[in-house]
Amino acid sequence: MDLRPPLASHPRSRQVRHAQLAVPFALIALVTVVDVLAPPDVHLGPFLVAAPALTASFAGPWMTGFVGLVAVLAQTVVAMVRTTLTDLNHTFQIGALIMISVFVTLFAHLREVREREMVQLRSVAETAQQVVLRPLRDRIGPLGVASLYLAAAAEARIGGDLYAAARTATGTRLIIGDVRGKGLEAVGDAALVLGAFRAAAHQEAGLPGLVAYLEAAVSPDLDDSGDQGESFITAAVLEIPDEEPVLHLVSCGHPPPLLLSRDGRAVALDVDHPSPPLGLAGLVESAVTVQSFAFETGDVLLLYTDGVLEARDAAGTFYPLAERAAAWSGTHPRALLDRLCADLLSHAAGSTLGDDAAMVAIERLPQ
Repeated sequence: MDLRPPLASHPRSRQVRHAQLAVPFALIALVTVVDVLAPPDVHLGPFLVAAPALTASFAGPWMTGFVGLVAVLAQTVVAMVRTTLTDLNHTFQIGALIMISVFVTLFAHLREVREREMVQLRSVAETAQQVVLRPLRDRIGPLGVASLYLAAAAEARIGGDLYAAARTATGTRLIIGDVRGKGLEAVGDAALVLGAFRAAAHQEAGLPGLVAYLEAAVSPDLDDSGDQGESFITAAVLEIPDEEPVLHLVSCGHPPPLLLSRDGRAVALDVDHPSPPLGLAGLVESAVTVQSFAFETGDVLLLYTDGVLEARDAAGTFYPLAERAAAWSGTHPRALLDRLCADLLSHAAGSTLGDDAAMVAIERLPQ
């Protein structure tokens, strides 16, 4: 969970806040001086309402109320200098300024309460992510690993994309998947798949048995949703032996992994006989088929969800993942994902993704 202090406590943020506060006070001083020096038939007092209203957009209720008080005092000084406090025009200006200051102070209070609630929600979401979608270790057996999760919504921290890794006696098993749908239901389905994978990855002797276990674990839950055939989970389940330069792959309707070789090529690992997505095995008769691919020392395997492929630029062009990944094929997993993340957000229109995106990079290290 991110325990960094709120942005406002950062030294640079405090400097920005102080610069912002200078604006309403400067406005009060300017309007007051000009109003005192203006001809008798010119009244600039109504402009003072802009000071507390402006302050309410970035400061809390105490500072907003203080600025409103200063504005009221300034208007009082103008009334005393130009006429008297009992002058009807200035009386109405002061009354209106007090009323507006009270309203914007209340608005600032409500905004501050809302911001506190959002901070608490983000904290809970981050904690949930740490529990459900645990970060992968940088080193798993003979593999160097890096993972990345990008939420489509800025306020989100977790969604329906998932990944996990587990060590066995002979190698490493990994899963990456994407739950159809969004919201809390997708998070629940993702947690169900991850829990089933972590429970069975060490026990099932082969990948077909592991995939069958995952199917049996998620099917009853998806059937209970009432949308039979509409709820499913695409997944790629892999096993990478420690002592063999290969990887074994079962694709359950998931986008094919990319193998980035040392010579700068990006090859999509398309399986000949893909299995149906998890949750659909009861509707489609298909055997679970394992296919093996070469995975040698120095090669990097890139797993991803369709949120990466479906990112569009302003012209509607999809993100060219294979082309971009091939250009950085010589980099280590963490550096590769950092570059892909920056490039993906730069490509996406408004730096906003249309769907959650997850990536996992795996490199076979020298032994």
